[in-house]
Amino acid sequence: MIKRFGSLFAGHVDLDHEGLDGTAANDRWLPDEELAGVFPKSEAIAKLMDRTGYDTFWLAEHHFQREGYECIPNILMLALHLCHITKRIKIGCGFNIAPMWHPLRMAEDYATADWLTGGRVVFGVGRGYHTREVEVFGAPLRDQEANRELFEEQVEVIFKSFNQRAFSHQGKYYTIPPPQVPYRGYELSEISLVPRPKTLPVECWQPVVSASTRALDFMAKHDIKGIIGGGAAQGGANEKVVHAFREARARAGKETKLGGDLCIGFSFYIADSVEQGIKEATPFFEENIKMFAPLGFVHGLTPQQIEATADPKRARQAGLPTLRQAIKAGTWLIGPPEQVTQQLKDIEQKYPGLEVVNVGQPVGTPQAVILEQLERFSAQVMPAFKR
Repeated sequence: MIKRFGSLFAGHVDLDHEGLDGTAANDRWLPDEELAGVFPKSEAIAKLMDRTGYDTFWLAEHHFQREGYECIPNILMLALHLCHITKRIKIGCGFNIAPMWHPLRMAEDYATADWLTGGRVVFGVGRGYHTREVEVFGAPLRDQEANRELFEEQVEVIFKSFNQRAFSHQGKYYTIPPPQVPYRGYELSEISLVPRPKTLPVECWQPVVSASTRALDFMAKHDIKGIIGGGAAQGGANEKVVHAFREARARAGKETKLGGDLCIGFSFYIADSVEQGIKEATPFFEENIKMFAPLGFVHGLTPQQIEATADPKRARQAGLPTLRQAIKAGTWLIGPPEQVTQQLKDIEQKYPGLEVVNVGQPVGTPQAVILEQLERFSAQVMPAFKR
């Protein structure tokens, strides 16, 4: 049964000339003043969500995005600030991209934020999907096997540092501490994270993207919760993934109801009618396609269709997905509030273990629209789920 609502903000600034006919994604190069607009935009969203009863405001870590789509390079720093200007809302790391960090640096920074906010920052890790980000930081991404191998070892190190007062680690990528390091009259054999998080055990979330058996078994082993949809990933409840997640946890000896330990994300738009919602939200939907299709996050496209997303003269005739199709597929919730409520009630009925849902708007949605939509959802949909 759904108990809590959150929203994921990937960190886009307000853009102009949106939609398939608008400015090509690769042609956007915004000035620093506009790119830094992501910070007051994040503040405005956090304050509204705090005031209107949302549980968690999720932020995404990204780098070098001069186009203005994902502009938050350090979500732990921003989370700390947002907690100090709000009263109760949690700030979720959705997600810290582990291959771009040293695992102990990430563990220390999270532990510091946990103490300074009284446990209001939610930990989350991901593997990354932008070559421009991950490879520039010196980690593999094009080699997916190496990327996953590095990520898994990093998570092992992070959880050792969280859960053990002193620890050592010997792996393929990290030897902690290094051998034969003298320190004040003795040789290091173990180290301690200082401080460890205030809140133990640490609740950790990870995006469910590939949903491979290996990935889901790794999450189950470390009791990592999963987020399906939101941000770059298409939203909605993928039934096959929901069942596979539960089966992986069962293999690890952790029985859950269907949908348990998951958060399912949806894009949404409340309007007086479905047709009005489609008309008003289509430019944002199309801008999202322009950004994420070349990265492989819009399923079923041919190479020719992907290429066409970069050309405003060709995109409209390329047979790209439409918002109407996304509604039919269940990745978008659009229409009057009672219709959106019923759609979520149907999801709740289907997945009795589901307690957490994220709702939000895609990259390209202006701040004013995000605030208006989140306000309407809190007033017109969320009361139906109060227990």
